[in-house]
Amino acid sequence: MLHTPHPPTPRPRARARRRLRAAALLASAVSVCLVAASAPPTPLGVGDRLYPQLGNPGYDVTAYDLSFTYSGSNSEPLKAVTVIDARTTADLDRLNLDFAHGKVDSVEVDGEPAAFATAGEDLVVTPEDALDEGDRTRITVRHSSDPVYPEDRQGGWVRTADGLAMANQADVAHLVFPCNDHPSDKARFTFRITAPDGLTAVANGLPTRVDRTGGTTTWTYRTGHPMATELAQVSIGRSTVLHRTGPRGLPIRDVVPTEHRAALEPWLAKTPDQIAWMERKVGRYPFETYGLLMADATTGFELETQTLTLFERELFTEPAYPKWYVESIMIHELAHSWFGNSVSPATWSDLWLNEGHATWYEALYAEETADKTVAARMKAAYGASDRWRTAGGPPAAPKPPKNGSKTGIFRANVYDGAALVLYALRQEVGGAVFDRIERAWVARNQDGTATTADFVRLASETAGRDLGDFFHAWLYGERTPPMPGHPDWKQAPAAKAPAKASHKAHGE
Repeated sequence: MLHTPHPPTPRPRARARRRLRAAALLASAVSVCLVAASAPPTPLGVGDRLYPQLGNPGYDVTAYDLSFTYSGSNSEPLKAVTVIDARTTADLDRLNLDFAHGKVDSVEVDGEPAAFATAGEDLVVTPEDALDEGDRTRITVRHSSDPVYPEDRQGGWVRTADGLAMANQADVAHLVFPCNDHPSDKARFTFRITAPDGLTAVANGLPTRVDRTGGTTTWTYRTGHPMATELAQVSIGRSTVLHRTGPRGLPIRDVVPTEHRAALEPWLAKTPDQIAWMERKVGRYPFETYGLLMADATTGFELETQTLTLFERELFTEPAYPKWYVESIMIHELAHSWFGNSVSPATWSDLWLNEGHATWYEALYAEETADKTVAARMKAAYGASDRWRTAGGPPAAPKPPKNGSKTGIFRANVYDGAALVLYALRQEVGGAVFDRIERAWVARNQDGTATTADFVRLASETAGRDLGDFFHAWLYGERTPPMPGHPDWKQAPAAKAPAKASHKAHGE
């Protein structure tokens, strides 16, 4: 959904009106309200099929203002202040925020102290005065943000060799800051990061100011477009920020460990041409800046944090990775700028729209630059597709994560399995129509969220015929349908099927 670009300062709510209305209530209604107010806080969610407790009903966040103060040690909690501007979509006596790993010192609603309590992974806030539907409100939470997690918890802050970075996908932004932690609620972000002199802090968006005082520096960054919480990024470390220019003067800034700057520069120099390549496929780059954050950490994945993509440094310095492979992974993450970041999934079951498209362009780039044909990759994926569907569910209905692994939805069925759906669509409608679908998809849904049903409707509209049955079989079927144009493609025996088709995976 779209959000107000610059939300106005929250107006004082009409307490006199509310008190007059309350005074007129019948005694029995007052008793019911008192009972409701005294009920214990409970965790809520927006009903996501894969993460039912994520997100919160009753309000729409328009902006986050996040302040972090870093001591210089990445094993100590950061002091933090989270300010949330929101518009209520229902009458609320309480509102829930997702927040599960930090100490809350105080909460204010529109400048007045508010009661708060924890329930599950929610912070439940009770303002002094109830909120009416349509109110604009500001919630201020003073808290800590702890980069040290239990062994069974993944994501949030990533401790690097010289500081911190973020990896919040899919559902762990609320381990870092209080938020409405679901991609359906995108908002503008402002970041203020204070760190000791000698360190550099970078975040999503563009810098707006730098303040130095008393041995510390505070950097301020602001996004120019709405962003999902899972895409937030803050880097703190002994880093060098490198600048170059992309298509039409697009500012590109890369953040690298200072000691590895020379070794990484040849890879960084590829980004402008890669952006130009993607623009020829799907249209203009959708944000105000782009760049690579090369973290000195071992994560096992790369992550498309908006305008500042997180990469493991070793992907570029480990000689075992072929050049064509590394470049295709760079394209995979860049493609997410259009598919996943600008057009975000309305639910986590729509993840195939992110990863399938990113994998598709990764494969297409490898075909055009390294003679690694898309058809060969898709034939291998077709052979494994039934096994992937059995293990992880069909592309648009992935099975929930098992054993508490919150990143367990990132399986082969939403990477190469979903790219296989796009290949089948291209075979079905032809290359020219497929290209029009792709361009229309990112243009029509820029800065918003969209569903699988939206994609099916747009594809049918563009193709000039109903593709509902085609998509239902490919996206939801237990078995993989016959591939248009390739009746000879068969499922491979289990022992010969490839185990995984993308480096960029969070675990199965």
